[in-house]
Amino acid sequence: MLTRLIIGIGLLTSLGLAQPPLPPGSLNQPDRLEQFRDLGFGLFIHWSVDSQTGVVISHSLPGADQAYTDRFYNDLPKTFNPRKFYPQDWAALAKLAGIRYVVFTTKHHSGFAMWNTKTTDFGIQQTPFRRDVTREVLDAFSAQGIRPGIYFSPDDFWWLRKNKIELQRGIPAVQPRNNPGLMDLDRAQLRELMTQYGPIDYVFLDGEPQGLRELAWELQPQTVVTRGAIETPELYVPGIPLQGAWEACFTMGTAWQYQPQNESYKSGGRVIDILVETRAKGGNLLLNVGPKPDGELPIEQEERLRELALWMQVNQEAIYSVRPWVITNENNVWFTKAKDSDTLYAIVKQDSPWARGQWRDFVLQSVAATANTKVTVLGQNGRVLEYRPEVNPAPSFQQQADGLHIRAMFTQRLQDNSKWPNPIVLKITHARPTFAPPAVETGTSQWSGSNVTLKGHLKDMGKATRLEVGFEYRSIVGLDASDRSIPWQPGPTRSLTAPGEFSVPIAGLKPDGVYEYRAWVKHPLLTIYGAEKRMGKP
Repeated sequence: MLTRLIIGIGLLTSLGLAQPPLPPGSLNQPDRLEQFRDLGFGLFIHWSVDSQTGVVISHSLPGADQAYTDRFYNDLPKTFNPRKFYPQDWAALAKLAGIRYVVFTTKHHSGFAMWNTKTTDFGIQQTPFRRDVTREVLDAFSAQGIRPGIYFSPDDFWWLRKNKIELQRGIPAVQPRNNPGLMDLDRAQLRELMTQYGPIDYVFLDGEPQGLRELAWELQPQTVVTRGAIETPELYVPGIPLQGAWEACFTMGTAWQYQPQNESYKSGGRVIDILVETRAKGGNLLLNVGPKPDGELPIEQEERLRELALWMQVNQEAIYSVRPWVITNENNVWFTKAKDSDTLYAIVKQDSPWARGQWRDFVLQSVAATANTKVTVLGQNGRVLEYRPEVNPAPSFQQQADGLHIRAMFTQRLQDNSKWPNPIVLKITHARPTFAPPAVETGTSQWSGSNVTLKGHLKDMGKATRLEVGFEYRSIVGLDASDRSIPWQPGPTRSLTAPGEFSVPIAGLKPDGVYEYRAWVKHPLLTIYGAEKRMGKP
């Protein structure tokens, strides 16, 4: 089965056309959003008082009994004392890994404040450590030229507990808009963070942003509110390029905070693949680390950052200041395009390690060369294969009817075994697109008992004579608003010979469930998705 390739509404932006309109009510400045998109790669840091037990951050409190809750709030602050906390080490490693901005968790849902605050008696000042962690983190990263950002939760279980309100998330009764005292607390805390810590470039509001994002913009007009004003998908990369600036948030393993048990880490190669796919679709990657309670990064997380550091040292040109190409990928070759030129980066993911001194051949069907085109391999000068002076390792290319044919050699000795498992990047200057893809639109949903009919519209055939169309769907019950970690399920398909509307039935769904769906069309070269929509209730 062909690896799926995706194109979407990011095409207009990739071609240098007008910036899409901002979300309603947003005061994010367009030039600041463009700068944010250029950075491409950020570091998320989840760290709080409950890291001491390796528990999921904050979420162990809803549904907990009184004894557990009392121990959480009364006992954990007494033992939080990270004697190995050296944020300068975090920042230096982040700089090496190509990180351009940081988002530090100042307060998660538990209400524990990681800065010196006058607003609460549940925070870092009530611990043996007592140092202003937020200030030290932001100062350390700023010293490395990494732009500072903060995560802030409008939800606050500490406040709810004090006011005898059941600890919960996602329901109206616990929202700041329905609790004036909580809104006052949040605004006072955000005011401290936005007035006492210098410029804050990015604010991530993990909850209802109303009343808080406006305060952030009022206090620092140039700040960019990410979650709360732009799309921030969590633990997944959308199937299509989204309009404008967006940010995918990913863990290295399964947990946001340090978790010594029941953890399974992504490989370094998988993390690089996520970065590549996110950038190919026009988004930023916000990659998370969870420090240990003593202040050190877990060795597994350090190892992956160092693998990223090597890859970015070679290939960062394909990540910074880029936008989507006319399609995101051809099989295992993913594309980014330089923001201000017609330079294309073809990022070749490896099915098997590419041995040093080995030639490989590629045919790029969406790319055409021009009279001024040059092809190089990032990191290589194209002149030297070490110990083999008789070899000319320069890449070659030829435009043929079926696409741009490229022959390239991997010459750089990056590891001792002379085999490289991570993506190699081909730089193609003065490239132009040749592919006219089909277009599909996700339509409405209509329930009948436990069955639902999904409707779509094939807008363009892309010069094909027959195309297969269909839908994918998934349950999102129990997930946070931005979390889409549950995989898609395939539905029935249809074959079309002309543009027009189509529908397919899906049987066996739960009418009281919560589902999303999207249309797709499979061209002989690629599969293209429509926008993701939520199924209407019966």
